[in-house]
Amino acid sequence: MDDERQATFGTDGSLETDRPPEAAGEDDFGEEKDPDETDGGFSRYVVSSLLQKAVRRSDEEVAAWAAWELARSGFGWNLWERLNLYVVEDLRAGQDVATQVARYEELATERWEADEWRGRLCAVHAALACARAQSSREAANADEYFGAVADHRAEARERGEEPSHDFPVGDLEPEGRFDAVFDGHTGEGSRRGRGTEFFKTHGARVGPEGESDLSARWQRLAMVLSSTEFDEADIERALEPTDADDPWAGPES
Repeated sequence: MDDERQATFGTDGSLETDRPPEAAGEDDFGEEKDPDETDGGFSRYVVSSLLQKAVRRSDEEVAAWAAWELARSGFGWNLWERLNLYVVEDLRAGQDVATQVARYEELATERWEADEWRGRLCAVHAALACARAQSSREAANADEYFGAVADHRAEARERGEEPSHDFPVGDLEPEGRFDAVFDGHTGEGSRRGRGTEFFKTHGARVGPEGESDLSARWQRLAMVLSSTEFDEADIERALEPTDADDPWAGPES
C-alpha cells in the first residue's frame, strides 16, 4: 500500500487511513463521504464482505454490483486485493479464473483508471468470472485441518502418546507406502544406491491414465538407448500407470 493510502487528511484535518484521494468527495446524495463510505452510502467493509459471500454463493448479480460499487467509489485497490484473495480462498483449484482476474486487474489499474468506466467494466467482468467459477473452500479447509493436526501431533508427542489424527503421509519412512519418493534425489535414496533405474521404474511413473502413446514411445526408446541397462520388465514397470485407488502402490509387472 502506498503512502497516499496510508495517510490522507479529511476536510476537518483529521487523519484518515486506507483512503486514497479518489475515494474522497461526495456520495450520490451530495453529502461528504466518511473515510470508508462508498458512493452509494455503504461501508466498504460491508460491500467487500458482500462481494466475497456472493462469489461463494455464485450470485452473479450481487457480485457484479458489489465490485462495481467498490470500483466507482475509489476503492479499486481494495477490490482487486480482495478478488485475488477470493480466487484462492473461495474457488476450486485449477480454474482459469485466477489468470482472468489478474488480467482484468492489469487492465483496470495499469492501462486505465480503476474508477473510470473501463476500470469498472473490468471490475464487473472479474466479479462475474469469480461468481461463475466453481465455489469451494478446499484450500482454506485444508490449511485449517493440517494446522489443527500439526498442533494435535505436537501435543500427543509431549504426552508420550500416539496422535489420534495424523498427516496423510504418516511418518514418511523408507519401505513404507511412500517408498517411491526415496529416490536418488533424496539423501536416504542416495545412501541406498537408488539411481536412474529406481527413478524410472518407481519415482517417474504417472497415472492413473498413464503416458500418451507418443510419450510412452519416447520413454521406451530413451530407456533402450540409455547408458543404464534396462530389460523389458524394467521398461514395462516404468510405463505401467499408477493405480487410481492406490497411487502409491508399486508396479505389478
